Amino acid sequence: MSKVKRIFSTLRKYPTSIIALVIITVLLGTSVATLIAIPYSEARRLWQTSSQAWEDSPKRAQPVWTNWFRGADSKLPETIIVSTKDVEPLSVEPLGSAGIAKQTITELTFEFPYNVHPSELAMAFETEFETSGPLARITWITPDGREFQIYDSAIYKRRHVISTDGKLQTALGAPPILGLFSSPDDTPREMDYEEAVPQRGTYTLRVLSKTFEVDSTLDVKLVVYGKVAGIAGTDHMRRGLIVGLLWGTPIALMFGLLAAVGSTMLTFIIAAIGVWFGGWVDSAIQRITEVNLMLPLLPILVMLGIFYTPNIVTILGVVILLNIFSTAIKTYRALFLQVKNSPYIEAARAYGAGGFRIIFRYMIPKVAPILIPAFVTLTPGYVFLEAALAFLGVGDIALPTWGKILNNANIEGALFRGDFYW
Repeated sequence: MSKVKRIFSTLRKYPTSIIALVIITVLLGTSVATLIAIPYSEARRLWQTSSQAWEDSPKRAQPVWTNWFRGADSKLPETIIVSTKDVEPLSVEPLGSAGIAKQTITELTFEFPYNVHPSELAMAFETEFETSGPLARITWITPDGREFQIYDSAIYKRRHVISTDGKLQTALGAPPILGLFSSPDDTPREMDYEEAVPQRGTYTLRVLSKTFEVDSTLDVKLVVYGKVAGIAGTDHMRRGLIVGLLWGTPIALMFGLLAAVGSTMLTFIIAAIGVWFGGWVDSAIQRITEVNLMLPLLPILVMLGIFYTPNIVTILGVVILLNIFSTAIKTYRALFLQVKNSPYIEAARAYGAGGFRIIFRYMIPKVAPILIPAFVTLTPGYVFLEAALAFLGVGDIALPTWGKILNNANIEGALFRGDFYW
């Protein structure tokens, strides 16, 4: 208990350490919650660019809470998803006398209450068959009753993007989203997304499917992509940025703590060894320190990333190695010089204690309380170093980190496109 009081009394002498300790505590709490909610394997799966987990998320969507600050008529649309799995078909009729083939009609309806067009429009197909695939004829019905045939073909791919369908654009005479959502009084060909106002109301998607096998099925999912999504928005790969923000926390904290503890402890021990043995040992340590102080840390780490493909463990090892012989070694040397001349050290030497026993049993414990503020103060700096390295492209490409989010935002021109949330 007395040791704990002594540690806290030491911390009170360093106000910046208290602030850093608060930051570390918040990071630690977030890290624990993240590890429980999103296991590591799941985080890596979600963050891979080939993952289909974000297929129903819009690209470059702002956080959903930004709508709180918009008026009722200017709210950005959220993503709307409807599927034939969730509704009963209107009719199921046999085709032919064999009774194997059948025709199914299903209608999907959704409300669109926004004055802003959606960002994209797509359908996903889920089929089961052995040799003869199903056919589908899909009709779009606007709130005022107009009908547009948007698909009439065999199902030969899993996903169909309506908003980039060239044939549909030719038939509508306008980009599909404008043509399907605009009111009859508008002239979509002469309008753009900024000027056009979508027709509000209930839209219907009529799905007429034909299957030719007993157990053959066809399910259709319509995704009307919005412009807001998630707590933190999405990136250019549709990934929810909240995953990177949350999982970046334990990665950054681990990197910061290990770098701070590893470099500080090794520096502390080397300084004690140099003071105790003195002579050429102390001189060599000081010369190495002076040379190391002239080496630029960041360019060396960037060079490492250019010539190799480092993982986070390699980067951590290099950071610790380059920070062992830092200016702190001279500070610790001055402290150990005072301790070395203390009476209890002389007493330990008199009863025959060896050099390393004196170093680790008497000298280091005497000065050890100052390590706590050092750990706490250095950790946030290493956290931001990891983020800076990832931003510069030096990092583990498989891990979702804060720096990687910033790196992607920079490459994709988020600042110039107005994606300030990103």
